[in-house]
Amino acid sequence: MGKLTFDISMSLDGFVAGPNVRPEAGLGEGGERLHEWAYDLKAFREPHGESGGEVNPDSEVLEETMQAPGAMLVGRGMFGGGTGPWGEDRAWGDKPWDGWWGDEPPFFRPVFVITHHGREPLVKGETTFTFVTDGIESALEQARAAAGDRDVAIGGGANVIQQYLKAGLVDEFQIHIAPIFLGQGVRLFDDCGDLDSDLEIARVVESPAVTHVRYRVVR
Repeated sequence: MGKLTFDISMSLDGFVAGPNVRPEAGLGEGGERLHEWAYDLKAFREPHGESGGEVNPDSEVLEETMQAPGAMLVGRGMFGGGTGPWGEDRAWGDKPWDGWWGDEPPFFRPVFVITHHGREPLVKGETTFTFVTDGIESALEQARAAAGDRDVAIGGGANVIQQYLKAGLVDEFQIHIAPIFLGQGVRLFDDCGDLDSDLEIARVVESPAVTHVRYRVVR
């Protein structure tokens, strides 16, 4: 059985999204800056249907991150919902939209969406979104069945990551620390409570654009 992991970009002051997330700003105001280190990399451009791109240590880290999981877990916000006035109706109403990701989402593997709002599985390109309404443990069990011997990755957002951390289910994670301050938005570790686990640093890869730090949970 593979590990449960997550990889996420974070500002130096701890934010993984900016404020005021909405359909035209899925990462909130200023949130796109968190991923500037990745946009020109070959490992980012190819899954998004673009050619070219740089190949360097950052690209190698991103390619490793994208190839490792056999299935993914995401919250309804990362799929395409939200808690704002637009979120409930647009993503989960009588005629729900198909999320942020367009006709060819860059996942290419099963994605399990943790939500209170049930709907039929959604197939977009090579990605199938399955909507799980009976909790994080059930979603993980289904994702592990789909992943086989490969890892399961939590794609986000912060709330789902926090739930799995508090449940003691995460084995390993990697934070891509962008050299910026956002000042406000969504914090990664805002609601993790008293985590009863220690961490060890498994790897550090640095570049002028970002620092990648991988942590292993010690049990």
